[in-house]
Amino acid sequence: MLDQIFKLIKILNSDQEPIHLSMGFAFAMVIGLTPLFSPHNLLVLLMVLVLRVNFSAFLLGWAFFSAVGYALDPVMHELGLRVLSAPGLQNLWTEWYNSAFWRLTLYNNTIVMGSVLLSAALFAPMLLVGNYVIRQYRAVLLARLRATRLFQILKASKWFKRYQAFQELSDA
Repeated sequence: MLDQIFKLIKILNSDQEPIHLSMGFAFAMVIGLTPLFSPHNLLVLLMVLVLRVNFSAFLLGWAFFSAVGYALDPVMHELGLRVLSAPGLQNLWTEWYNSAFWRLTLYNNTIVMGSVLLSAALFAPMLLVGNYVIRQYRAVLLARLRATRLFQILKASKWFKRYQAFQELSDA
């Protein structure tokens, strides 16, 4: 757990653009909230590999949002059930179910439908809020932390120098 926190701090303090980090978290939210073996996750993974997304942020976010996804399963089931049982959409669902392509997407599973709708609705806000939070963290909080006496003491300690040496070895 402590290692994951250090990785997150290292990612947030890196020189990489905040949008690349927030894209990693946003794509991780999609995969984390939806069932893992859903076909649309292949498309999301392809986008992560093709776009300039921070892969470490993606992996950390995936671990976090997988836990959140399990907690939200009842909500996503209810959302999917409401959408799939909406009277005005029954003809569409019947037509899609009769098509081999749409049947492979597993849209008729209530949790898949609910989680895809929820993650699609939250993707853009997650991207924008994540970008804003990372920029504010770097501009305000990190600058204040670096100016504190405690940070200066920790940075000068032998433990911190050993940690940096270990990080350089693990990055090589």
